[in-house]
Amino acid sequence: MLLTNTSSIDTVAQFFTVVIIFILVLGLTYFTTKWIANYQKGRNVNNNIEIIEVSKLTANKYIEIVKCGDKYLAIAVCKDTVTMLCELSEEQLNLEKNDSDNMGFKEILAKAKSVDILEKAKDLKNNK
Repeated sequence: MLLTNTSSIDTVAQFFTVVIIFILVLGLTYFTTKWIANYQKGRNVNNNIEIIEVSKLTANKYIEIVKCGDKYLAIAVCKDTVTMLCELSEEQLNLEKNDSDNMGFKEILAKAKSVDILEKAKDLKNNK
């Protein structure tokens, strides 16, 4: 009964009110996410443990190179266990910095799309 008696001005006002509330919620969500990310990043500063590289073996098994203080360790990470494989010297490692740390989301997405397109082209070529 109330819905049939509303004027078009009321309907437009309700629409814009909902849009404004939606934009405020999105803004609040964005800034809360940024704040939590900065808070967590600040907690990890000056730690002595750093994951250098991760290689996935199966769905839940990984080999990781971890820097603990001045030592580099190769560890195997499974679902329920972590096993130290060996200690590595810095000379044995290729410690080139990854450019993706400095890249924005747009650049990473473009790079992923180009790699995906190249893989599809190779698959098509191999299937012929």
